[in-house]
Amino acid sequence: MRPARTPRTWQSGTEPATARSDLKLRFLLSVLFTPLFALATAGFALWAANPPSSGAPGQRTLIAFAIACAALTLFAAVDLWLVVRRRRTEL
Repeated sequence: MRPARTPRTWQSGTEPATARSDLKLRFLLSVLFTPLFALATAGFALWAANPPSSGAPGQRTLIAFAIACAALTLFAAVDLWLVVRRRRTEL
């Protein structure tokens, strides 16, 4: 008697068998938000370098915003690279 094999991917039965990601939308969003987040990173970094003497955001807050925008820039750039690579192989 052969032992039972488990499937490589678990399917609940509710998702379509040929479901695919919308690569055009992901490409558009990545192209739009990569430079936007890069500009926000630069803006927050410059603002943190020259903080106002009296103002609402402190230097640590501005540095945190710059780091968060840098992480989002990296995420959007990696997603853009993955989408371009997938579009070359699938389409």
